[in-house]
Amino acid sequence: MADTAEQRTFTLERLVQDVADVLYVDADEVSPEESLLDQGLDSIRLMTLVERWRSDGAEISFVDLAERPTLRQWAGLLAPAGATRAGA
Repeated sequence: MADTAEQRTFTLERLVQDVADVLYVDADEVSPEESLLDQGLDSIRLMTLVERWRSDGAEISFVDLAERPTLRQWAGLLAPAGATRAGA
């Protein structure tokens, strides 16, 4: 099923869209380089993302993401981990 494989793939594009969804904005309004805190992400929304991504196989924590406030940094954490765990 392609849908399941895509859910387990944590591409930058997916991360941008997921963040845009929780912020209720268009994906083109989310900058991968800018701090997500400056873009309106709060701890409740961050926890929502953590739980969503954990359900798709990511082994990350709230602290992992909170210490790295940009999507570029998150992509570095999630893309390799997601690919490894999807194949496991």
